[in-house]
Amino acid sequence: MKNHCESPIYRNGNSLILAYDHGTEHGPVDFEPMPKSADPTHVFKVGRHDAVTAIALQKGNAEYYRNWEKENNVEDGAPLLVKLNGNSNLAKRDDYYSPKQCSVQYAVEELDADAIGYTMYAGSLHEDEMWEDFRQVQEKARKYDIPVVMWSYPRGEGIEENEDYSGQKDPDVVAYGARLGLELGADMVKCKYPGNKEDWEQLESVVGDLKTVMSGGSKRSDEAFLEDVASTIEVGGNGLAVGRNIFQRENPEELLDKLEKVIFEDRGTEEL
Repeated sequence: MKNHCESPIYRNGNSLILAYDHGTEHGPVDFEPMPKSADPTHVFKVGRHDAVTAIALQKGNAEYYRNWEKENNVEDGAPLLVKLNGNSNLAKRDDYYSPKQCSVQYAVEELDADAIGYTMYAGSLHEDEMWEDFRQVQEKARKYDIPVVMWSYPRGEGIEENEDYSGQKDPDVVAYGARLGLELGADMVKCKYPGNKEDWEQLESVVGDLKTVMSGGSKRSDEAFLEDVASTIEVGGNGLAVGRNIFQRENPEELLDKLEKVIFEDRGTEEL
């Protein structure tokens, strides 16, 4: 873990990452509730909101993003976080694994990335392979002095066979996943919200000064979503990485206005 306090992906020490890797991970189904979100340029424009400190894109969309900025003379687009690995829902696998489609060198030298992201499925039969991949990614990122964000999603046979396992939001498992971000050298860890403020506080108690952001997850009401984000910030979280709860909305700017107050101005939901 390094202190990248000057990185553009942070504002007042916190972050709001607009994640748009869903076309890889889930396919077009995530765009059906808001068809215009299938057009990357729509989401690129949403990312120009002042609250957004980074936009997370896979390699192809990252190339598209840089071309779109150039062709449209966009100088206030969100800082770019290139997601180095990912997988589709189409293949049949023996367990979770997320292969790389982009190198750190290409992300930085060709795409001018401000940060990189990597998904880690600790607990999978392929955990050892992903640890080695992450080691190479993390060490290369250090040479370029850019932050590494770990999507830490523990899942797979190793966890699921444990009789105490209660699902991907199991607070003990989520906290373990966050701790791995610290142990393996991430600068920020993205975790599923375990369900309440006390469980996120448990996560914070084991990560030292590692930056932590809540995964937005499936779309829900503004009120419920904002309450989860506010409770995360209240106990030491550093923000949010969100996709569907933004791009599946007709007017995402309204929610982004409120998130800006919660994440960067330390406002409670009662003040919105």
